[in-house]
Amino acid sequence: MIKSKNSSNNPLESLMPTPSLLRRFCAITYDSVLLVFMLFILTTFIILPFRQGEGIEAGNILYQVYLISATIIFFSAFWIYRGQTIGMWVWRIRVQQLDGSNITWLQALSRFGLSLISWLLLGIGFWWALFDKESRAWHDRFSKTQLVLLPKPSKPDAS
Repeated sequence: MIKSKNSSNNPLESLMPTPSLLRRFCAITYDSVLLVFMLFILTTFIILPFRQGEGIEAGNILYQVYLISATIIFFSAFWIYRGQTIGMWVWRIRVQQLDGSNITWLQALSRFGLSLISWLLLGIGFWWALFDKESRAWHDRFSKTQLVLLPKPSKPDAS
Protein backbone atom coordinates (compact mmCIF):
# COMPACT_ATOMS: atom_id res chain seq x y z
CA MET A 1 0.00 0.00 0.00
CA ILE A 2 1.50 3.31 -1.10
CA LYS A 3 0.01 6.63 -0.17
CA SER A 4 0.47 9.90 -2.01
CA LYS A 5 1.66 13.13 -0.44
CA ASN A 6 -0.87 14.94 -2.61
CA SER A 7 -3.97 13.57 -0.90
CA SER A 8 -4.21 16.45 1.53
CA ASN A 9 -7.68 15.45 2.72
CA ASN A 10 -6.47 11.91 3.34
CA PRO A 11 -5.62 11.17 6.98
CA LEU A 12 -3.12 8.52 5.82
CA GLU A 13 -1.01 11.08 3.98
CA SER A 14 2.57 10.10 3.03
CA LEU A 15 5.44 11.20 0.81
CA MET A 16 4.80 9.72 -2.65
CA PRO A 17 4.93 12.33 -5.43
CA THR A 18 2.62 12.28 -8.44
CA PRO A 19 3.97 11.52 -11.94
CA SER A 20 4.32 14.32 -14.46
CA LEU A 21 1.91 14.56 -17.36
CA LEU A 22 4.75 13.72 -19.76
CA ARG A 23 5.52 10.53 -17.81
CA ARG A 24 1.83 9.59 -17.91
CA PHE A 25 1.69 10.09 -21.69
CA CYS A 26 4.85 8.02 -22.12
CA ALA A 27 3.24 5.16 -20.18
CA ILE A 28 0.07 5.49 -22.28
CA THR A 29 2.13 5.33 -25.48
CA TYR A 30 4.02 2.26 -24.25
CA ASP A 31 0.76 0.54 -23.27
CA SER A 32 -0.86 1.44 -26.60
CA VAL A 33 1.91 -0.31 -28.52
CA LEU A 34 1.56 -3.39 -26.30
CA LEU A 35 -2.22 -3.33 -26.65
CA VAL A 36 -2.09 -3.19 -30.46
CA PHE A 37 0.37 -6.11 -30.46
CA MET A 38 -1.87 -8.10 -28.06
CA LEU A 39 -4.98 -7.44 -30.18
CA PHE A 40 -3.09 -8.47 -33.32
CA ILE A 41 -1.95 -11.74 -31.72
CA LEU A 42 -5.40 -12.52 -30.30
CA THR A 43 -7.09 -11.78 -33.61
CA THR A 44 -4.56 -13.80 -35.59
CA PHE A 45 -4.57 -16.90 -33.40
CA ILE A 46 -8.07 -16.89 -31.89
CA ILE A 47 -10.51 -15.04 -34.15
CA LEU A 48 -9.22 -15.84 -37.65
CA PRO A 49 -9.04 -19.64 -37.18
CA PHE A 50 -12.78 -19.64 -36.37
CA ARG A 51 -13.42 -17.77 -39.62
CA GLN A 52 -11.41 -20.29 -41.68
CA GLY A 53 -8.77 -17.62 -42.30
CA GLU A 54 -11.20 -15.13 -43.87
CA GLY A 55 -10.75 -11.48 -43.02
CA ILE A 56 -13.19 -9.61 -40.84
CA GLU A 57 -15.39 -7.23 -42.79
CA ALA A 58 -15.29 -3.53 -41.93
CA GLY A 59 -17.93 -2.47 -39.43
CA ASN A 60 -18.40 -5.95 -37.95
CA ILE A 61 -20.13 -5.11 -34.67
CA LEU A 62 -19.03 -8.31 -32.91
CA TYR A 63 -15.41 -7.62 -33.75
CA GLN A 64 -15.73 -4.06 -32.47
CA VAL A 65 -17.26 -5.32 -29.22
CA TYR A 66 -14.39 -7.82 -28.96
CA LEU A 67 -11.77 -5.07 -29.44
CA ILE A 68 -13.38 -2.78 -26.87
CA SER A 69 -13.86 -5.61 -24.36
CA ALA A 70 -10.27 -6.81 -24.73
CA THR A 71 -9.02 -3.25 -24.23
CA ILE A 72 -11.13 -2.71 -21.11
CA ILE A 73 -10.01 -6.04 -19.66
CA PHE A 74 -6.34 -5.32 -20.50
CA PHE A 75 -6.27 -2.05 -18.56
CA SER A 76 -8.69 -2.95 -15.77
CA ALA A 77 -7.10 -6.29 -14.89
CA PHE A 78 -3.62 -4.74 -14.65
CA TRP A 79 -4.90 -1.82 -12.57
CA ILE A 80 -6.84 -4.05 -10.18
CA TYR A 81 -4.35 -6.85 -9.63
CA ARG A 82 -0.99 -5.07 -9.97
CA GLY A 83 -1.85 -1.39 -9.63
CA GLN A 84 -0.05 -0.75 -12.90
CA THR A 85 0.04 -1.77 -16.53
CA ILE A 86 3.33 -2.76 -18.15
CA GLY A 87 3.83 0.80 -19.41
CA MET A 88 3.10 2.17 -15.95
CA TRP A 89 5.60 -0.31 -14.48
CA VAL A 90 8.32 0.85 -16.89
CA TRP A 91 7.62 4.50 -16.01
CA ARG A 92 7.21 3.71 -12.25
CA ILE A 93 3.58 4.84 -12.02
CA ARG A 94 0.96 3.16 -9.86
CA VAL A 95 -2.80 3.74 -9.75
CA GLN A 96 -4.45 3.26 -6.37
CA GLN A 97 -7.33 4.26 -4.17
CA LEU A 98 -6.91 7.37 -2.05
CA ASP A 99 -6.01 5.20 0.96
CA GLY A 100 -3.24 3.48 -1.03
CA SER A 101 -5.03 0.16 -1.64
CA ASN A 102 -5.67 -1.48 -5.02
CA ILE A 103 -8.60 -0.13 -7.00
CA THR A 104 -11.85 -2.06 -7.48
CA TRP A 105 -13.49 -3.26 -10.70
CA LEU A 106 -16.02 -0.43 -10.47
CA GLN A 107 -13.24 2.14 -10.11
CA ALA A 108 -11.29 0.59 -12.98
CA LEU A 109 -14.31 0.61 -15.29
CA SER A 110 -15.28 4.18 -14.42
CA ARG A 111 -11.64 5.29 -14.72
CA PHE A 112 -11.37 3.69 -18.17
CA GLY A 113 -14.69 5.13 -19.40
CA LEU A 114 -13.95 8.61 -18.14
CA SER A 115 -10.43 8.59 -19.58
CA LEU A 116 -11.93 7.64 -22.94
CA ILE A 117 -14.29 10.62 -22.71
CA SER A 118 -11.29 12.81 -21.83
CA TRP A 119 -9.50 11.65 -25.00
CA LEU A 120 -12.58 12.40 -27.09
CA LEU A 121 -12.60 15.93 -25.65
CA LEU A 122 -9.05 16.56 -26.93
CA GLY A 123 -7.50 15.29 -23.71
CA ILE A 124 -8.93 18.08 -21.57
CA GLY A 125 -9.47 15.70 -18.65
CA PHE A 126 -5.77 14.80 -18.72
CA TRP A 127 -4.61 18.42 -19.07
CA TRP A 128 -6.73 19.19 -16.01
CA ALA A 129 -4.06 17.47 -13.90
CA LEU A 130 -1.76 20.43 -14.58
CA PHE A 131 -4.14 22.73 -12.68
CA ASP A 132 -5.53 20.33 -10.08
CA LYS A 133 -4.03 20.88 -6.61
CA GLU A 134 -3.59 17.10 -6.26
CA SER A 135 -2.44 16.62 -9.90
CA ARG A 136 -5.38 14.32 -10.58
CA ALA A 137 -7.01 14.04 -14.01
CA TRP A 138 -10.81 13.99 -14.34
CA HIS A 139 -10.98 10.21 -14.51
CA ASP A 140 -8.92 9.89 -11.32
CA ARG A 141 -10.94 12.51 -9.47
CA PHE A 142 -14.32 10.99 -10.39
CA SER A 143 -13.24 7.37 -9.81
CA LYS A 144 -11.61 8.31 -6.49
CA THR A 145 -8.20 7.06 -7.62
CA GLN A 146 -4.77 8.64 -7.78
CA LEU A 147 -1.48 8.09 -9.56
CA VAL A 148 1.75 7.95 -7.59
CA LEU A 149 5.33 7.99 -8.80
CA LEU A 150 7.19 5.04 -7.35
CA PRO A 151 10.79 5.43 -6.18
CA LYS A 152 13.63 4.08 -8.26
CA PRO A 153 14.55 0.56 -7.18
CA SER A 154 17.65 0.49 -5.05
CA LYS A 155 20.71 -1.07 -6.64
CA PRO A 156 22.35 -3.95 -4.79
CA ASP A 157 25.78 -3.33 -3.34
CA ALA A 158 28.61 -4.35 -5.66
CA SER A 159 30.81 -5.40 -2.74
